Amino acid sequence: MMPTRPGAALRGVAAAIAALAIAAPSLIVLTAPPVARHRPPRAVPQRIVSKAELPPVEPVAFQDLDPDDARAFNASVPFVEGPTPAARPFKLPGDDLQRARAIDCMAAAVLYEAGDDPAGQRAVAQVVINRVRHPAFPKTICGVVFQGSERSTGCQFTFTCDAALVRHRWLDVQWTRARQVATAALSGAVYKPVGYATHYHTDWVVPYWQSSLDKIAAVNTHLFFRWTGWWGTPPAFNRHVSADEPVIAALAAYSDAHKGAGGLALATNEALYVDPIAATMPLPTAIASEENSFLLTLDTKRISPDGFAQLAARTCGDRPYCKVMAWAEKAKTPAALPLQPAQIQAMAFSYLRDRPSGFEKALWNCTEFRRADPSQCMKQQIYVPVTRSSRSEEFKLEALPGATRAPPVVPTVPELAGVRRKVDAPVAKATPVAEGR
Repeated sequence: MMPTRPGAALRGVAAAIAALAIAAPSLIVLTAPPVARHRPPRAVPQRIVSKAELPPVEPVAFQDLDPDDARAFNASVPFVEGPTPAARPFKLPGDDLQRARAIDCMAAAVLYEAGDDPAGQRAVAQVVINRVRHPAFPKTICGVVFQGSERSTGCQFTFTCDAALVRHRWLDVQWTRARQVATAALSGAVYKPVGYATHYHTDWVVPYWQSSLDKIAAVNTHLFFRWTGWWGTPPAFNRHVSADEPVIAALAAYSDAHKGAGGLALATNEALYVDPIAATMPLPTAIASEENSFLLTLDTKRISPDGFAQLAARTCGDRPYCKVMAWAEKAKTPAALPLQPAQIQAMAFSYLRDRPSGFEKALWNCTEFRRADPSQCMKQQIYVPVTRSSRSEEFKLEALPGATRAPPVVPTVPELAGVRRKVDAPVAKATPVAEGR
């Protein structure tokens, strides 16, 4: 037998290594589990809502697509044929305070939705105005911008419920430019390219509602849509807009107009504070006999004292008149009105909104929850019982030594205890209470 030469052996080893280098990756590819892929876009059947039916405003939900697939899908959707008329000029009604609230809500929307981009900001402002004119949406600028903001998901403008107001702060000069755009839009300026669009989204996402609307315009990376049928035509935008702009606590750190008459600003050290529990917990129902009154038990282990005001404002929603009374213990929370003196004394927090009178106030029981601002504290007062005359309905109020003499209250009248107000009726029964006027 002839001995094997060293060169031949080395060539054999090299050939084996080369074969393995080719075979191993192929084997890995053939035996690897399938790669997860995003689902293709699902077309939602288009339904034209009749004039007799108000079109639904759906919470925003997105299809499961990566940005490149979403852009490709959006590019394949054609623009609607036919004219796209420009919206009519809009001029906001109301006094200086109401206009200031509306301008700051609009400025927040255009800045957080379109960034520091003038064209994008004008387009967003036009959509807000189109919505406030349409009967399917709230009838105030702030109501439109913050619609659904009480939910952690499903709000109409994402920045109002994803903590963007807390996570990102714009420069003062950027706020100034956004307010200029907002002021112009609310004073008659029209952004013609988006017509009567009521919806929009960026081109790297696909919301489920998209295929049920008409695509009418593109502004930079944003695509704009209007409802199909009569609800997308100019006559549908005939709503009487209200000047009764609500106070938005989430804007308190950015806007003096939204700090409210009652000091409902939730600003701490110039940084916006939002209680995550108060912002997402289920809302209570009103008293059966009074649809604008609420009796609550506060979860003081989970909700901060600042969160009490946030929860009260969410509870009241869009009600022009509303009162919330809250206790720190379930056993002390009344089930119905009127309140008894002992129940008033045990109250931990109260909130009253009376927009027709321009009044909004939150008060804390500062013996339980300290406040830096004394005006936010319920006024501590003491009442003692007196005898009732057999021939008169009047009662005499005798103050204990050192006690504060206060205007009498009638516990049979369902007024909000803890809110500073004048009451001329006589007191029926007196025991120590905590009350503010």
